[in-house]
Amino acid sequence: MVDEDPLMGGLLRAVEADPGNAALRVHVAEMLLQRGRAAEALEHCTRAVSADPASPEALRLLQEITAALNGASAPAEPPAPASPPPAPAEQPFDWAFAERQLGGDAFEDDPVDEPERLRLDDVAGMDDVKRRLNISFLGPLRTPELAGAYGKNPSGGLLLYGPPGCGKTFIARALAGEMNASFYPVEIADVLDAYVGQGERHVRQFFETARRNAPCVLFFDELDALGQKRSHLRNSSWLRTIVNSLLAEMDSVRGRNDGVFVLGATNHPWDVDSALRRPGRFDRMVLVLPPDDEARAAILRSGLRDRPVGDVRIPLLVKATDGFSGADLVHLVDSAAELALADAISFGERRPITEHHFRTALAEIRPSTGPWFQTAKNVAMFGNADGTYDELLAYLKRTRQL
Repeated sequence: MVDEDPLMGGLLRAVEADPGNAALRVHVAEMLLQRGRAAEALEHCTRAVSADPASPEALRLLQEITAALNGASAPAEPPAPASPPPAPAEQPFDWAFAERQLGGDAFEDDPVDEPERLRLDDVAGMDDVKRRLNISFLGPLRTPELAGAYGKNPSGGLLLYGPPGCGKTFIARALAGEMNASFYPVEIADVLDAYVGQGERHVRQFFETARRNAPCVLFFDELDALGQKRSHLRNSSWLRTIVNSLLAEMDSVRGRNDGVFVLGATNHPWDVDSALRRPGRFDRMVLVLPPDDEARAAILRSGLRDRPVGDVRIPLLVKATDGFSGADLVHLVDSAAELALADAISFGERRPITEHHFRTALAEIRPSTGPWFQTAKNVAMFGNADGTYDELLAYLKRTRQL
């Protein structure tokens, strides 16, 4: 859909061309807010905070947008009120509204059964990831007596990390399915609020509702945005208190309810506060790498399903897309389909997607995982004193990136 405002249309096209540009997203969000389009502004600002959690401009703007959506204006750094928060602070958190905003699974005091649960078997390839998950997480949960005999405690959380677009959320859903547990994703926009103390209140309500609906999986996406190092938050004391609240609630889960499982995902584990990584919290980390050959073939076949396909040899495409993320592969299939559609429009009849369309698309598309591995390589080489990133280091050596 073309934006009727020429200036906004140009800015939105610039965002599409450079989706990871946090400064550009902040500018777009500010322009949208000025035009009364707060809901759209929230989406761009949330992505900006995820890309640059320490950005004071993004955090300030996020407060203003939240205040606009709540029908109030908030200062850049909310002062501590002399009296209790206004009426909105007394209202219960609207889970149904949050679900509609996120497009996630229903999650209320009477959980709705999912018509089709994902399982790890639904995840193509990634055998190393599945093995790690079974040994470090699922195995102890399924056999608590046997795990206890070996001193293995099934409590604590699990942190999935790796390049963006490689299926961390999909794997988290599959884990919830393996445990027959309700799945509820939590993002930073669900936690932050314009009013002082509301962020901590939201975190507490997430966990309290999860305990009422156990077994339940709480999935914190982009954990580095919410649980970033407190040393980076010297000028954002209100965000530091949210991190402290998350730490306290995770400790409570360990002692009060074994039916609540906490999963997290991040592209930047080195930015997560070290206190969140101690035993009993996110004490297990699993590296989720770009899809292997089997997984790439499955993603490509899934993308081509129900589309007119000609002479497309999947094995050749698999070989040509080594290092592509799952999101890159979806983008590749969509680009090839667009080229085939352009041919169909020119000829006035349906035209199949062929290898020619894929070759043309591959000439313009490069793996988006490259910048992540450049940063990760430095961490693995110089910030791995405790062995946290041994798995990443082994992969970099195996793929000759070191």
